[in-house]
Amino acid sequence: MLPALLLDRVTVPGRDHPRLDQVSLQLAVGERVALIGPSGAGKSSLIAVANGLLSPTAGQVLWQGQPPARHGRLRRRQQGRIGTLWQDLRLVEELTVQQNLNAGRLAEWGWPRALLNLLLPLETGACRELMQRLDLDPALLSQPVAALSGGQRQRVALGRLLRQQPQLLLADEPLASLDPRLAAELLALLLRQGEAPRALLLSLHRPDLLQGFDRVVGLRQGRVTLDRPLPAAGAAALTAELQQLYAGAAR
Repeated sequence: MLPALLLDRVTVPGRDHPRLDQVSLQLAVGERVALIGPSGAGKSSLIAVANGLLSPTAGQVLWQGQPPARHGRLRRRQQGRIGTLWQDLRLVEELTVQQNLNAGRLAEWGWPRALLNLLLPLETGACRELMQRLDLDPALLSQPVAALSGGQRQRVALGRLLRQQPQLLLADEPLASLDPRLAAELLALLLRQGEAPRALLLSLHRPDLLQGFDRVVGLRQGRVTLDRPLPAAGAAALTAELQQLYAGAAR
């Protein structure tokens, strides 16, 4: 089976040192990988390359064995298979919760239906079911995102990702600003979604949240310095490697 994601010797330049320096990474279908490292290690750059928003100056990116298309229908179809949960959420504050959820379907729908989504509440049944899965009141569907709490916005952003039904799930430190309870709940949802036939690559700034992942990849100054399956004992078994990864750097 083709890997969900393959990065082969990917390089992205930076000011003092490359943001990514000859990074190679393979993500298998059904694999849930935690991406960790100190601030400035290149985690967000790697997620952006994996998403297709950032093009490397050297190396190769493959999605299910195919390089990213430059434009056209193939590009839209590829992008529809990749869902990203950003730390800043990237919700449209003025639109309703339902419109934001349905934004996950835009790559599949095309422009006519996307424009209709701005005028009418589309696929309400599917949106209500999703809200219940996310432990959100379906009555919020008609509310603007600007009226929601921070925790509710996080769940709506995850709901948009689930509406997209991607095969590759990417998340850029989505737990950074959450309280411990909400962070644990959101992480559990993401880990369940990362099971086959999907795959999950999620960047973290807290090694104590590694439990439940299949593998951990550590970045430092744009280089992969740790890549191994997560032991059954969890992060405790990686204490020496984690200390070396974060040595001399603020988390």
